[in-house]
Amino acid sequence: MRFLRLSYPPVARIILVESGSRSLTGQVIPKFREVFGEQVRIDLVTCYAGLPDGLDAEASTVYRIHEYRGRRGRERLFSELRRRLPCALAIICSGEPVMTRWKWALALRLPAKMLVVNENSDFFWFDRGNWPTIRHFVLSRGGLSGADAVATIGRVLLFPFVLAYLLAYAAALHLRRKVHG
Repeated sequence: MRFLRLSYPPVARIILVESGSRSLTGQVIPKFREVFGEQVRIDLVTCYAGLPDGLDAEASTVYRIHEYRGRRGRERLFSELRRRLPCALAIICSGEPVMTRWKWALALRLPAKMLVVNENSDFFWFDRGNWPTIRHFVLSRGGLSGADAVATIGRVLLFPFVLAYLLAYAAALHLRRKVHG
């Protein structure tokens, strides 16, 4: 369980999952080099064409998800990435619906410590030591922090009643139509 470990691996290779806008990727790559050193290798899993700013085409491998379609393609991608022996898996979690299924599949299937990157290009390790940050991150993404919390909880609590009312109304209309024929 990589989540339970508080130790951080020496980072020599990062697999960056570009599950956000291209400009965000261009901002986070220099930060990775600043924190982990200029020699860190950054491989990219993306759905975009071309390369983001700051990524060296000769020093990096780019995996385009459209080249790995279907179950066999996904398995081939997972095994290729495992062979690269990544130290860290950096996943952009910017609230944009880009490669959502891919990022979670990669997080579950790759044996690497996970870095979560937000929309400000800030990042943190996904482990129990950062539990308060993770909790705040999840609550804010789910609309359960700040002023949005009351509205979201209200919608969740009202949903069953609204659904029951709509179903009863539809049933009454169909029954009336059947009776009056």
